[in-house]
Amino acid sequence: MAEQLKPVLVTGGRGFLGRAVGNLLRREGYDFVSLDQADVPQALPSTGSGQASPANTGHSAELTCDITDDQALQSLFEKRPVQAIVHLAAILPTAAQLEPVRATHVNVHGSLNLLEVARRFGVRRFIFGSSVSIYGSCRREQAISEQDRAAPEDLYGAAKLYVEQLGQAYRERHGLDFVSLRIVRVVGPGANSKTSAWRSEIFEKLNAKEPTEISIPYAGSERVLLAHVEDVARMIAALLRPKQFEHFVYNSPCESLPVDELKREIERLNPNVRVRSGDSLVTGNPFRLDTARFESEFGFQQKSIFEHFRNARKGPSP
Repeated sequence: MAEQLKPVLVTGGRGFLGRAVGNLLRREGYDFVSLDQADVPQALPSTGSGQASPANTGHSAELTCDITDDQALQSLFEKRPVQAIVHLAAILPTAAQLEPVRATHVNVHGSLNLLEVARRFGVRRFIFGSSVSIYGSCRREQAISEQDRAAPEDLYGAAKLYVEQLGQAYRERHGLDFVSLRIVRVVGPGANSKTSAWRSEIFEKLNAKEPTEISIPYAGSERVLLAHVEDVARMIAALLRPKQFEHFVYNSPCESLPVDELKREIERLNPNVRVRSGDSLVTGNPFRLDTARFESEFGFQQKSIFEHFRNARKGPSP
């Protein structure tokens, strides 16, 4: 394994994926700083600067900072130099459509601010949490690779694509080791999503002792690209290790699963749970993804979503 890049700054550190990345980095012995806005509820236990968490080997600290404030970022980097940035902070798709000015300010301008401080302070690696939404809607039978044309259909996807282009420019002009991971829908317990609660409920309700229901908005025949939050955290950690990359953009490993198949497996594991599918179509994302580039370059293997289901199900299954 290559020498660890540390400390690592994780933006969006209190978010669903940010928490998982932070927990994994601590377990793997990284020094890292979790960064988020002051108005985001604290989700990770604050261990304080330079204080090791008793259950882990890494050192962590939690800081608050608005990435759209370039002076605040400048001050932070003057006090806490880092070797790598994992940039996960973003205004998500639904909120981005409702608040386009704020979304552009955070998703584009905030990302540019981070690239600038990375350049000024000699950060060695910049890992960007991008999205498969940059591809837009695709043919059902086509497995989309990184070489396929990007055609985002919403502000969120367009911003992700633009930041990738910014990152490539910084890579070519300033030598910043920028790499982008195009992430699919991330599922797992604890997402606390108001607009897609099912991404967590399919795990959280597996042990229900009373009848309960999960609503997935898509038609049963629709396919969704899914990756478990712990596996995505492992993908990001994998991008911290190599001395160099063969490419600067990677599709995240995932599974393409029909909604009806999710429904059958959940209801099989716990008859108390009923999954109600809707009639919406999946738009703005591929149905299938070619992830061979990441899997072969990093030797990555993920657990199946159904294995994660079985691990989450406590007690005997029917």
